[in-house]
Amino acid sequence: MIASLIQELGPWNWMALGAALLIFELFLPGVFLLWIGIAAILVGTLSLQLWNMGFWTWQLQVLIFLVLSLLSAYAGSRIMAARRDDSDQPLLNRRSEQMIGRTATLTEPISEGRGRIKLGDTMWRVSGPDLPVGARVRVVAAEDSELVVEAV
Repeated sequence: MIASLIQELGPWNWMALGAALLIFELFLPGVFLLWIGIAAILVGTLSLQLWNMGFWTWQLQVLIFLVLSLLSAYAGSRIMAARRDDSDQPLLNRRSEQMIGRTATLTEPISEGRGRIKLGDTMWRVSGPDLPVGARVRVVAAEDSELVVEAV
């Protein structure tokens, strides 16, 4: 049944696969299915020209599809990398890194290298030299969700 369907549709199998992949790209954005869909459409275009040739077997078509998929995915990644713009807010989703350079007062003493400060409406864990409550500190680095401070 499937073999007869493939024979009846001929080169349009590749076109249908390419169109389906492009439609899936709309619902599953990630700019990956686009390149594979383009490869399928290219194989379909080649199949329109070469369908009646004896050497144009399904194995050769699949091999060409795989090669074109790899090439188009590589070309697509190069195109997307070249188009990547630097953000106007590079620290937008990195709250701890936004705190570097700010000063605060310790709300809990730093003992054995650990303490807490309040910046804005958030309590932050800090590490640094042992200091008493109320000491002024400056944030010098951010490591995961912990801030590194030094005395001001």
